[in-house]
Amino acid sequence: MSEVLSKHQRIADLLTQEIRAGRLRQGSQLPGEHALTKRFAVSRTTVRQALRKLSDEGLIATRAGIGSVVTFDGTPLDDREGWTAAFAYAGTPLAATVLRLEGLLDAELAQRLGLAEETGFLALDRVRSLADSDGNGDVPVSLELSRSLLVPELAEIPRTGLLDGSLTRTLAAAGLIQRRGRQVASVAPLPPSEATALARPAGEAFLKVERTSWDQDDGFVEHVTSWLSPEHFRLELTFGGPAG
Repeated sequence: MSEVLSKHQRIADLLTQEIRAGRLRQGSQLPGEHALTKRFAVSRTTVRQALRKLSDEGLIATRAGIGSVVTFDGTPLDDREGWTAAFAYAGTPLAATVLRLEGLLDAELAQRLGLAEETGFLALDRVRSLADSDGNGDVPVSLELSRSLLVPELAEIPRTGLLDGSLTRTLAAAGLIQRRGRQVASVAPLPPSEATALARPAGEAFLKVERTSWDQDDGFVEHVTSWLSPEHFRLELTFGGPAG
């Protein structure tokens, strides 16, 4: 038994290193079980144990062979470390402008999330812009409205700013680490305030993505609503797995 555990742990550790190094990203699929058994010369049982460990750690999704990923100009965005890191990994030069960074109460959102009405949130609103190829300035392409659990460790963030400009790193440093989440995408008309922030007409159709995440104890971490320009973003769905 100990030998099997040792084998699956070594496989999980190696795949974890490859994922974190960017050689395997969320936008791509892991090789199938058959391919992994040949690569590591182990049984399917050992491979499945290794994959289960990666899934438990939130590094891969194994739900019925179905997955989705947001892409920018056809490039998959790995958002496990936040949008800032995702765009950096994708080599996309998007400039971010912070519109809001403050603590607030939002009873309506708290009710939607099943939280106490007096729950405090750290609100972060950011617009990301792409340089205009014609040299006419930056063109806003996305608006992200994040609401994170306002724990005491985050109380000074509105004054001091985000850690390395990353909300994900800031939350992790405060003990808020995302382990699972739910993402819903739809096409919706831009509300007036969001349209103003994006310099687009109100009512224009945009890709709306809502993502809620929880920690390993099912505690709320973050809810973010992203308005994404359909000229650049799309949601791709994959199903099944590689042959073999």
